[in-house]
Amino acid sequence: MRITFLGTGTSQGVPVIACSCDICTSSDPRDRRLRSSILIQDGNSNIVIDAGPDFRCQMLKANLKTLRAVLITHGHKDHIGGIDDVRPFNYFMHKPVDIYAAEEVQKDIQRDFFYAFDEDKYPGIPDIELHTITDLMPFQIDHLEIIPLEVWHNRLKILGFRIGNFAYITDASYIPEKSMKLLNGLEVLVINALRFEPHFAHFNLQQAIDIIHHLRPQSAYLTHISHGLGLHEKTEKSLPPNIFIAYDGLEIVISS
Repeated sequence: MRITFLGTGTSQGVPVIACSCDICTSSDPRDRRLRSSILIQDGNSNIVIDAGPDFRCQMLKANLKTLRAVLITHGHKDHIGGIDDVRPFNYFMHKPVDIYAAEEVQKDIQRDFFYAFDEDKYPGIPDIELHTITDLMPFQIDHLEIIPLEVWHNRLKILGFRIGNFAYITDASYIPEKSMKLLNGLEVLVINALRFEPHFAHFNLQQAIDIIHHLRPQSAYLTHISHGLGLHEKTEKSLPPNIFIAYDGLEIVISS
């Protein structure tokens, strides 16, 4: 199973509009971050987690010709804002794109892309098929078993995902014990680390490190990063040996 980080930035991305800090003006390509999303490739299946405003650009960079499914963590715009751009996949695959989301997130999608759900649909609108998923209830896409995990984004309940020896947690500020138990024995954990300073709705760097030390995956990658985490090269050098800062375009391979 191959994982590609399509985007590793927070809701504003990096660089931030109108910002002239050292991070936003960095010449290191690892400091340029689209909104957070990953691509999971297993056999012929291409599965994306989250489709934010940069979705079109991310699909072009990944050179995807097919899209098996999109998993949605929650309904904030930086995670669903690009759903309209599944339309080329509809055209070339001649079928809807499957989107897996919690029931309350489906309401966000139906509100934002209301035209995709009209009874008398306008030609060329996105053709999507919604599938309801619930925390701790495994579901299957082709031969991959996916376990949705309850995590909290301040007061908003959202979903992380475990797929085999890999888990993806973004936008979290708290992970309940029942979900922590399902994050043991990982080969790779991806977890959000917004910045150095505390934040009311996201783990900061130290909180993410503490969780990684508790769960003890073989390796861990930080994502959903703001310019408040500093320069990629400098900050990563300060991390423990098995913790890395993800960057856009990074690819990792997970054993079966």
